[in-house]
Amino acid sequence: MSRSPDQMDWSHVSAPSLADFEALAAAAFARLPAMFRDRCANIAFLVMDVPDEETLRALGLEDEYELLGVYQGVDETRASSLATPSDLNRIILFRRPLLDYWAGHEETLGDLVTHVLVHEIGHHFGLSDDDMEAIEASAR
Repeated sequence: MSRSPDQMDWSHVSAPSLADFEALAAAAFARLPAMFRDRCANIAFLVMDVPDEETLRALGLEDEYELLGVYQGVDETRASSLATPSDLNRIILFRRPLLDYWAGHEETLGDLVTHVLVHEIGHHFGLSDDDMEAIEASAR
């Protein structure tokens, strides 16, 4: 029998930290198919509280809570052999927008982080939404 929220002791519960989100993302990444993970060796994964102004401006967004995650770099469909290590490919997950979205929806935080992570990795590979959904389903 589960207890109602008013019967639970919430006095020691805090919002998941950046480190908690890094752990959620690492666990989600570890559940992805090996062939998918192996092709992500050149991608840096980061967690930040909110997107910076430059990122918002580049995407034409005004509200920092509109963006749950972002892929920055050159996707594999446009990459060339001339790319240099300075052409950093990275995925950034945004903790506070993810928490805000999670609070208003029925999915678990782990499922949400997995969804956003797969979606952003999909941008790196130039995958379709259907391809991303299949990979996400295999990570459950």
